[in-house]
Amino acid sequence: MADIEDFDKYGIINSIDDITPAVIRAMSHAENPRLREVMEAFVRHMHAFVREVRPTDAEFEVGIDFLNGIGKTTTDKYNDAILFSDVFGISTLVTLLNNGLGGPMEPATALLGPFWRLNTPICEHGSSIVRCPTPGPALFAKVRLIDNAGNPIPGAEVDVWHASSVGMYDVQDPGQVEWNLRGKFFTDAEGCFTFRSIRPVGYPIPTHGPSGAILHAQHRKPQRPAHIHFLAYKPGFKTLITQIFVADDPDIERDVTFGVTPQLIGDYQKQTGPAPDGDVTGEWYSLDHTLVLVPGEAVLPKPPID
Repeated sequence: MADIEDFDKYGIINSIDDITPAVIRAMSHAENPRLREVMEAFVRHMHAFVREVRPTDAEFEVGIDFLNGIGKTTTDKYNDAILFSDVFGISTLVTLLNNGLGGPMEPATALLGPFWRLNTPICEHGSSIVRCPTPGPALFAKVRLIDNAGNPIPGAEVDVWHASSVGMYDVQDPGQVEWNLRGKFFTDAEGCFTFRSIRPVGYPIPTHGPSGAILHAQHRKPQRPAHIHFLAYKPGFKTLITQIFVADDPDIERDVTFGVTPQLIGDYQKQTGPAPDGDVTGEWYSLDHTLVLVPGEAVLPKPPID
């Protein structure tokens, strides 16, 4: 690497118009070409943003405090940076740019969300992920994994997790035991696995941090429609991160994270006949859903919480 003294001088700032090219020149010796590309675009767009809105000194300080607040609010059980990206549609935009919207055989990808965890307990086929008393109608789900040619994918590991009937995940709610409504399953020779849970419900996202303050200022409802998260992993296939939504949820068209696409709406069917487990009486639900994996690199995402 060249000595820093050998780098080009950036010049004296004689006018507002000098600032952006000077910063870009200052960054131009980064050895990583992707870093140069990304940071140059970042500077160009951020400087253009500042020129457009012309923030006052006081407004600039508020913005810096807002960013500091995201960091201060984020803990090992809550990630406000992810939530900020979600509520401004950035997370969904990145997801769709990398995976796209397409036909029924294209992978249905969605946000990871702020509550995925590593090392989810392994479950047998057909077992329940309800690990403590949790009200709600029973749900019996059958999920199959296929490739984009329609062939079953055996031996894939699939994480399943969702919020409780009070709209909170286990890490948010001291009333739930650890790992409640979470499980890891492996697909069988037909690419299938089954599990029991409760029908998911919609819930408000956490609003105690800066992201919540922005929603309040914009008079936005902090609601997510009911859904179950799935993360499917198998070497040779691109890791699939998705959510399966309940079609009749009243907030299906106003997800605060803009995460609902047609491919993500599942067929949760109300049932009144005998359930697969004999201890269920009255109303229960079934879900029969197919997930598509495409060839690619199997990489697990970085968990947003520990």
